[in-house]
Amino acid sequence: MTINCQQPCTADIASAALAVRKAGMRDIPNILALINAYAAQGVMLPRTEFEMSENIRDFSVAYSGSVLAGCGALHFYTPSVAEVRSLAVLPELKQRGTGRVLVEALELEARENHLEAIFAFTYVPEFFARLGFSEVERGELPLKAWKDCLRCPKLQNCDEIAVLKRLSAQEIGPRFSELIGTRTGKLIQLPTMVTEHLAK
Repeated sequence: MTINCQQPCTADIASAALAVRKAGMRDIPNILALINAYAAQGVMLPRTEFEMSENIRDFSVAYSGSVLAGCGALHFYTPSVAEVRSLAVLPELKQRGTGRVLVEALELEARENHLEAIFAFTYVPEFFARLGFSEVERGELPLKAWKDCLRCPKLQNCDEIAVLKRLSAQEIGPRFSELIGTRTGKLIQLPTMVTEHLAK
């Protein structure tokens, strides 16, 4: 896979020191190039500049010299739970610990915010298992369906696996069915295709 970054992709990027930091607006073009290259292969959802601008504060980036080696985001869903999402590593730097460093940085951010658990949807559960995540049922997780699932082309045939890591001994809070309630106590009806998808 070729990724056309707005930065030189040099032959010696693998030997450069890896630096991880919170992303800024100046990182958006490189993050988009990385994520959308994977989206073209059907393994990630595509992102737009508008979406990235709205969510850039969720993102952390890893640079190998001047080259974007990888990115990942921590998206808060409740006061106690967040999702590790948009995790992507430059193909040339896979199997070199970049993904691990990014997830560990996102986990640290979650702990600093006193979250009780973090979760992810992934095609590589074995990677997350090495970082202390366990596979769980989708119905145990909050509100993922409201945003990404509804616009995913794999909605009716999803093959991603849900994984979760508890950061404290406390329970992570209400189940999915309880988390879709309004302040009035009434439940919001999810579209039929979503409820059927989550029940699989």
